[in-house]
Amino acid sequence: MTDPRHTDRQSAQPGGQRRVRSFVLRQGRITPAQAQAFDAHWSRYGLDYSDQRIDLQALFARPAPVVLEIGFGNGEQLLHAVINEPTRNFLGIEVHRPGVGRLMNGLAVANVDNIRISNHDAVEVIERQLAPDSLDEVRIYFPDPWPKVRHHKRRLIQPEFVELLATRVRSGGLLHLATDWAEYAEHMLAVVDGSGRWRNRAGLGAYSEVPGWRINTHFEKRGVRLGHGVWDLIFERV
Repeated sequence: MTDPRHTDRQSAQPGGQRRVRSFVLRQGRITPAQAQAFDAHWSRYGLDYSDQRIDLQALFARPAPVVLEIGFGNGEQLLHAVINEPTRNFLGIEVHRPGVGRLMNGLAVANVDNIRISNHDAVEVIERQLAPDSLDEVRIYFPDPWPKVRHHKRRLIQPEFVELLATRVRSGGLLHLATDWAEYAEHMLAVVDGSGRWRNRAGLGAYSEVPGWRINTHFEKRGVRLGHGVWDLIFERV
């Protein structure tokens, strides 16, 4: 996800309930080029939020597997995937506009069209816009670990969210997580292994090797230089 890491806010839900979010819209400094990208490229790459379900095959005007990346940050990994996996359609969700603008500029330079981008809260997009069994894979790389115990409720990877993803990913589809925070890796493993809706490809309680489709981003390389470990977890929808 975005670096610097997301911080929390709450949003109203139907019936007056409040849902803890793992971010606030702290946009930071957006460059003129990133801001201009919304005028120049949003009509080509943007997916506006609504309460209506979308037909992903119609959206991309071709039948192809759909991969969702949540919290793509500056878009480095997602741009690589879009270029190097041309037979797949990609949907990226990121709330922070600088990263969205940067990615759109990169996509335009590469002149690719197998991607759409949502600049909205991921949970709302998944709940309201995506149909059941419409995804082939979900990728969530380096989400905010919220290391303090009192903040653990703000973590994205929670039982309820993992169950929601299971309703949107087809049987046999994948959930790929990665983190550079050891305790969060253990938390992720326990949550998804305990779901009953996902099978751990590396075996129960085990981590996966880094797959060929995930590159080492600048954010990850910096963490490794600082002595951070990196853990990948890959699960198959049962």
